[in-house]
Amino acid sequence: MRVSWDQVFAWRMGRQFIESRGGADAVAVVERLAGVQTQVTSAAETAVALRSAKGKPGAVVEALGERKLLKTWAMRGTLHALTPDIAAGVLSLMGSARTWEKPSWTKTFGATPQDVEALVEAVGEILDGAVLTRDQLVSAIVAEPRFHPLEEQLRSGWGAVLKPLAWQGALCHGPADGTSVTFASPAHLIPGWRGLPEPEAAAPQVISAYLGAYGPATPETFDAWLSRGSIRKPTLRQWFSDLGDRLTEVEVEGRKGFILTKHADELAATEPAHSVRLLGAFDQYVLGPGTGDTALLSAEHRAKVSRTAGWISPLVLLDGRIVGTWEVVDTDLIVTMFDNAPAPLPELQAEAAHVARAMNTAPLTVTAK
Repeated sequence: MRVSWDQVFAWRMGRQFIESRGGADAVAVVERLAGVQTQVTSAAETAVALRSAKGKPGAVVEALGERKLLKTWAMRGTLHALTPDIAAGVLSLMGSARTWEKPSWTKTFGATPQDVEALVEAVGEILDGAVLTRDQLVSAIVAEPRFHPLEEQLRSGWGAVLKPLAWQGALCHGPADGTSVTFASPAHLIPGWRGLPEPEAAAPQVISAYLGAYGPATPETFDAWLSRGSIRKPTLRQWFSDLGDRLTEVEVEGRKGFILTKHADELAATEPAHSVRLLGAFDQYVLGPGTGDTALLSAEHRAKVSRTAGWISPLVLLDGRIVGTWEVVDTDLIVTMFDNAPAPLPELQAEAAHVARAMNTAPLTVTAK
């Protein structure tokens, strides 16, 4: 099966509620995207709101409060909002990499594999039916002298030592307590939580969710999205192989990848898009395939999108390709097109109305650098 990148990008935009904004709610959008990054909550709200014809900020936080979504350290060790079923699968696969057992991890963060094992047990007891702030949780942990050497890392806002606990289902983020982060046990927080499946059972679910939004893709691309390449290559290939005829191999202008067989005919019939779209910071449209995908984002412009300190810029899409970035300053939406290309101002102004709605700002006027 052979298709063009124009078809792939149009298909992805359709699958991700970008090309035709409809009435999908936050849970449906998060489910379709296999999670939305929430390192910056406002970015997650914008990502969801822009994928709905009437969406406004607050839908993600509301769904988290209703316990329809779960917030935890998931793909690539970053905070995501996920549906509980996908969260359980992702956490299982993240945990299967056992990254905290590597000597380099112990050297960096000072916690041994035995420390992590003891923390999982201790935190499971501490959070049994409780929701605690970070300070409350850490204070309860370090009440045991054996955990004193880990106190500084446990209090770190980056949460490096807490991430392996999340990947083993011992904790997740709880409801907001003012400006304080809270933690809870998924078993206590999420109604009907069934624990983490075995990786072999989780892999088909998570791979299918990923390919349903970001296919066609290779096992390596999937793992870059999931764990930054931490899964053993034989294990990764076995997971894909086990899907058998549920996957179809696709060649996209010389590059091979897999798509779900049930989507193959739909992709083949997809016509290239002819549209301009604006997406916010940290959007899954680029995080899914990765900023290193040169078909989506030219290598010479990658640094303008993937910036220092892990910041991912807001995106200008032309027919599905990333062709620029934007920012809001007061009531101006300032667009920077790559290669000094002319800015399609009428189309961008129409998109600016959606951005203003999604960010709950005053009407925005588009200007081009």
